[in-house]
Amino acid sequence: MSLKLWLTSRWLSGNARLSVLIDVERQTIGALDALLEKCSPEALSGLRRAQAVPGRTVGDRRASMAAAQNGRVRALVAALGRKEAVRAGREALFPVGVELGKEARKRLGVGQSAGDLETAATALYRALGIDFKLEKRNDGTMILRVQRCALAGYYTDDACEILSAADEGVVAGLNPKYSMRFEQRMTGGSVECLARITEAGK
Repeated sequence: MSLKLWLTSRWLSGNARLSVLIDVERQTIGALDALLEKCSPEALSGLRRAQAVPGRTVGDRRASMAAAQNGRVRALVAALGRKEAVRAGREALFPVGVELGKEARKRLGVGQSAGDLETAATALYRALGIDFKLEKRNDGTMILRVQRCALAGYYTDDACEILSAADEGVVAGLNPKYSMRFEQRMTGGSVECLARITEAGK
């Protein structure tokens, strides 16, 4: 584990968390806007006019980000229907997550181990107000359990299903030999979010 990654895992300033959050907000909303530009430009124009000024604190910024994402997801569902909106949204958000993961891997010096993956993901999720536990199974898979998510109280289930594709992409960006897929979400009524992480070839 690099010294930078070790330090980041133990101390992430308010400014650093806000910087990560702003980057996630910019890239995820940009991807949703690109979709809406194609299928419902009128709705996108209205959303941009009505968008609130982002909050100054990390908590306020999370709330304003989620509100902007929810509005865009609702517009996508209205334009495409739920099934196609979820498919198209996830397809657009996964590569956004991959790029975020790659940037973090380079910036933090993330190595190839599962431990480095967990440490880096912990640091990134902290900015989003998400705490998780990682369980390693005998078959080589890992189960990620999220029991506290600051965004779950804001997201609709459709928004969470679409945005979770970015989380899955982040794991692939942090370490290409791993892939993650959410199997349940709190916004869907579960007591916790659960995702399965598998290593290529296993």
